[in-house]
Amino acid sequence: MGQHTETAHDRRWSRDLIDSVRCAGVLLCLLLLVDRAADTLSPWRIVLWCTLAGLLFLVLYPSRVSVGEGWLASRRLLRTRRVRTDLLLSVRCRDGVSPRLVFRDIYGDRVEIGPQVLLDNPDIWHRLTEDTHKSLANGTLTCGATALRQMTERIDQETAATVFKVSGLS
Repeated sequence: MGQHTETAHDRRWSRDLIDSVRCAGVLLCLLLLVDRAADTLSPWRIVLWCTLAGLLFLVLYPSRVSVGEGWLASRRLLRTRRVRTDLLLSVRCRDGVSPRLVFRDIYGDRVEIGPQVLLDNPDIWHRLTEDTHKSLANGTLTCGATALRQMTERIDQETAATVFKVSGLS
C-alpha cells in the first residue's frame, strides 16, 4: 500500500488488558468469598463463577488498534477488522453508552474505535488525519466531514487543557 512507514499502536492497550483481567479476577474472588462465607461453595458453583468471570473478561477485552499508511485495524480476540483509510467512504459518530467512531471504506469494510483511543494516541490521530485528507481529496469520503471536524475540535480542546494543566495555568 505504498511506501513503508511506521505503524502506530494504541499505547494504553496493555493497561486496558490488565484492567480487564483485574476486574474479572476481583469478581471471581468476591463470588468465591461470598459463597464460602455462606458455606454454599461446591465444585459446580466454582465452575459457574469461573465461567461468569471469564465472560466478564471477554466483554471487557479491549480492541487493539493500529494504523499505518493507508490502513486502520482493530483486533479483538478472534477477529481483526481493517479498512483502507486512504479510500474511506464514510466516518460516523455512534453515540450511546460507549461512543464509537465508525470508519467504512469503499470495499465495504468497517472498523469501530472509541474516540478515547485517538485522544490517548496523537500518532494514531495524525496518521488518520493525513489519510482522511487523501480520501477527501480523491472524492471517496462522501460522509464524515462533520464527524472528523467534531473529533478534531475535541482533541484540540483536550490538548489545550493538558497544556494548561502541565504549565500550571489551569
